[in-house]
Amino acid sequence: MDYLKSALPSQIISERGSNLVVINPGSANIRIGLASQDTPFNIPHCIARHTKQTEGNVIDQMLNSHVVPEQHKEREKAYNTIASLLKIPFLDEEAPSNSIPRKMGRVDGHNPHIIRKNLPFTWTNLYEEAIDSSVSLETSSKGENGESSDPKEGADSKDINASERKFKEFICGDEALRISPTEPYCICRPIRRGHLNISQHYSMQQVLDDLHTIWDWILIEKLHIPRNERNMYSAVLVMPETFDNREIKEIISLVLRELCFGSAVVHQEGIAAVFGNGLSTACVVNIGAQVTSLICIEDGGALPSTGKTLPFGGEDITRGLLWTQRHHQTWPQIRTDVFRKPVDLLMLNQLKETYCEIKEEELDAVAVVHSYEDRGPPVSHKIRLTALNVPPMGLFYPKLLVPDVYPPPPRTWFHDYEDMLEDTWHIDFSRRSDMSDTFYPNVNGGLPMWESYPIFSAKPKKEEKVGLAEAITNCILSTGRIDIQRKLFCSIQLTGGVALTRGLVAAVEERVLQAIPPNEAIDTVEVLQSRTNPTFVSWKGGVILGVLDLGRDAWISREDWIHNGIHVGSSKKYKDSYYLQAQAMCYMNS
Repeated sequence: MDYLKSALPSQIISERGSNLVVINPGSANIRIGLASQDTPFNIPHCIARHTKQTEGNVIDQMLNSHVVPEQHKEREKAYNTIASLLKIPFLDEEAPSNSIPRKMGRVDGHNPHIIRKNLPFTWTNLYEEAIDSSVSLETSSKGENGESSDPKEGADSKDINASERKFKEFICGDEALRISPTEPYCICRPIRRGHLNISQHYSMQQVLDDLHTIWDWILIEKLHIPRNERNMYSAVLVMPETFDNREIKEIISLVLRELCFGSAVVHQEGIAAVFGNGLSTACVVNIGAQVTSLICIEDGGALPSTGKTLPFGGEDITRGLLWTQRHHQTWPQIRTDVFRKPVDLLMLNQLKETYCEIKEEELDAVAVVHSYEDRGPPVSHKIRLTALNVPPMGLFYPKLLVPDVYPPPPRTWFHDYEDMLEDTWHIDFSRRSDMSDTFYPNVNGGLPMWESYPIFSAKPKKEEKVGLAEAITNCILSTGRIDIQRKLFCSIQLTGGVALTRGLVAAVEERVLQAIPPNEAIDTVEVLQSRTNPTFVSWKGGVILGVLDLGRDAWISREDWIHNGIHVGSSKKYKDSYYLQAQAMCYMNS
């Protein structure tokens, strides 16, 4: 401990993080890297496998990919509500062409830190060189690294020495998204909307096999950790609160059994986000690509009853951007399909991140979009984008977004009473007088902390249909104590890629303040500035927690997991991360 007090944090991380791999899996992307790295790799969480079919497909069985008439009416109503707030014309209200030009904001060059030139994507090279067939499977997998492929080998690759080439067995990450739907590849996304993407079309074993292949590819190609050396590495799993106990167990088995790590530990994403920003108390709002999750953290420990999940995220804003442009007839007559052609989603995400922001008055921009047809080269179209401030406001008015709905996994598969994060049978809890029974799980008949989360799909919540401001307000008010409520309303932490949206912080502060009931003695709302990139803040928190966990009481070795597993009543279980964070807090406050 004396060493921790005297050494620089960067020195500690450098010395202790060289054999720690921090993994923060998400629905659309996975953040992964050695703890000694400054930033993780941020890789699309998908895989494309070669199939014998003449054309590929996407394994994503949606319940509704098209907006029904009732949803269309609700979407138009939500648009007009937003338009009124932003002081822009309603959906079907256009100014006459000969009228005086309306006040208009331009976003071109608005932020010098954002690259405004949207370059076209190139099709992925699908073929391996003949020389690769003579090497081992592990070595040949290096040929699948996207950075080594020649972009010129895209559409014409079939015509160049076709007899000497063969299709790659699988392609991971960004390159998997740049494959034409006419190619014989099947694109799979093992995690959807915060859960394993299990359905009647995508079995549990297929999901886990795909996760194993993706993570193994990353470890070899990006982190350069071969299989025969992984027993010398430990894994820090920073898991979203949306995951169920059974899902967490399967991920642990994947890491320890199949990927062969020597040991592993699990930390909650919300708690890791707080520590990644150097805080101890905050209302963490993680706006991911497909799910928005909220949880309140006090003194380094999660308040389970405050957990909430909203079924929308950045990708829904992206689809809302496309709908807005098509409704205003600014989008060119091209076959843009975010479901069938993942490369179109990449393009639209780029446009959203570049041009969308939240501000009053009309917001237009001249941009270049691209059409990707079959195997041909991308075609450029210069267009005028309009109403660019409307799509991100869908966070507050989610009926604008109309999230795509996927069939839920069979809930009986996830029904598991065993708690993964606490040793609730063997710890003598020291109770604080200001804490409720629910904060100390399994005391006086309370539920284990991880299972008492109200965010499980098996326990539906009416809050899931509300907007972001109402969800934050309900989350904080559910703590039931005015002192912590006032503190949390002034300690809102936005994480995830959407948190980078310009104007979002001011919009959250304003709308949360309006959402607080008048009978509550709260008059101040503040969103804290992130000390690091909000996309990686939870991963960074995992680094801190992994490095500072000296006792390793919550870690489990590969041998223990394989031979004994974790059983109710056993002497070794995952302890509540509250105790681990307390140790880290002692260091941070010293």
